[in-house]
Amino acid sequence: MSAHTKASHVTRLLLLLLLAAVSSAAGAVVIRHDVDDAEYRIPASDFPALVDMPGEGHGVLIAPQWVVTAAHAIPAHAPLDQVSIGGIAREVERVVTHAGYRTLPQALIDQAMASGEAMLIVVFLAGSDDIALVRLARPVTDVAPVALYRDSDEAGQVVQIVGKGATGTGATGHNPAGPNRTELRRAFNRVTSAYDRWFCYVFDEPPAALPLEGVIGNGDSGGPALIQADGQWRLAGLASWKVVQGNVLTARPGRYGQTVCNVRLGHYREWIESVMAGQAQAQAYNSFDGPTPLRGGA
Repeated sequence: MSAHTKASHVTRLLLLLLLAAVSSAAGAVVIRHDVDDAEYRIPASDFPALVDMPGEGHGVLIAPQWVVTAAHAIPAHAPLDQVSIGGIAREVERVVTHAGYRTLPQALIDQAMASGEAMLIVVFLAGSDDIALVRLARPVTDVAPVALYRDSDEAGQVVQIVGKGATGTGATGHNPAGPNRTELRRAFNRVTSAYDRWFCYVFDEPPAALPLEGVIGNGDSGGPALIQADGQWRLAGLASWKVVQGNVLTARPGRYGQTVCNVRLGHYREWIESVMAGQAQAQAYNSFDGPTPLRGGA
């Protein structure tokens, strides 16, 4: 296998397995095939606390000077100098990743490339703490932060998901090489499982699907999963990873039946609060160097 072909396969594998902000193709909400795309589109004013990471990926403003995101959405090979909130560039002071975050070992990528089977990668991802906090250089005064969901009853709840970029339908999936960010979309899904670090949902096919059912696609890691409480949508999770059915080198992401897993923020509430209070023994790093990989599996 040539170096070019191998690199292409690695990129495709990561696109299929991770909602990766560092990949070469962005993704957003994948929708029902029998509902007009216009029903899913929303103006930016509907969720102003959405944070755009450089190039791809998202985060959410949860305090005037703090953004929460998926750890793997932080650029690994370039400094995270700025993020965009409300279309305005905001300077970054520092990034803190959870000490339990693990980067994907090359050996697991090689194994999946050779076999087309990625269950070992799924197991590895499930054992990682894919969460980071970004401290802004100055407080945001023109956008209201989103409150965290405080309960632990995510299973069975309807979540609202928000994202930008390439899209598709559950009948066809979306093209991993499609265009980057385009229109902002939102969809809904029902949580099927919630335990420990994660809660997950499945892209159901009509007629079992919700009226505006959908899932997040590649490239929108760190995007919000919101649950309604006391009449307000609160931040319960962050888009992180998904299970693609079939051979991961040939499967098309975003089809009906796909499972998407989100960082369960309730599991990390104490960590989030301690970092923002300056008390956590968390892993802070210079964003140019990226987070230090932790050795070993899940």
